[in-house]
Amino acid sequence: MKKLLLTCTACVLLAGCSSPSRPTLEQFTEFTGGQMMGDATSFYWVTEKLSGPQKASDFVLVGEYGWYQSEYRWDEGTLRELIRQGEQRDNKLGLVPYRIHVRFNVDGEAVYQQFRLNSKVLPIQADQLQRYQSEADMLVKKSKQQSRDGLELIQGYWDGETFETCTGEEFSTLEFNQTLPGFVINRLASVDSYVAFLGKKSSKRLEVDTLLLLDDDDRDCVARPVLIEDEQR
Repeated sequence: MKKLLLTCTACVLLAGCSSPSRPTLEQFTEFTGGQMMGDATSFYWVTEKLSGPQKASDFVLVGEYGWYQSEYRWDEGTLRELIRQGEQRDNKLGLVPYRIHVRFNVDGEAVYQQFRLNSKVLPIQADQLQRYQSEADMLVKKSKQQSRDGLELIQGYWDGETFETCTGEEFSTLEFNQTLPGFVINRLASVDSYVAFLGKKSSKRLEVDTLLLLDDDDRDCVARPVLIEDEQR
């Protein structure tokens, strides 16, 4: 019997009674998250210490307008570097590649910037730089709030009976806490699929809070973008 449960009932989060051990400044905390906003579907990854965020990444699909992936680096709470690359739509050429690399000083001013669009080098406007900084801050805040709500980014494959995550865990039940369109329900019930969502894990059950992406099962899992390390090798 296929265990695809659909429910609109809100989940109640119960906080544990045990007190977590106090982390040291050297310990890292990992968050994942994501959201859907307009045409954009975003996946988030964050690495943080007590002193603030250290690194973060995003992967964003923007419908027919393209896609991009980014990595951000902080130092002492200040965004110091970002690299973004992807494709964006050109009215004449279709999707064309682009790449952005910016380094900031301790005051948040750009001291190095490079924007390549389809092999052309272009300037980056001041409002664009501010937007990149705001996007980095929003990514961290959004992921931390979702983590406090008990949510994480989960990706994997559903064959109608078992969901196998991209890390190899298996779950026999998908429980949805949102109303889904009929075609989505039919697809999940009959077609092997790649699924990405915000949700919770418990025993052999997955609770799906927000469905982010549903695609054919030949779609690869999205790995956390690592761009800045590659740049420094």
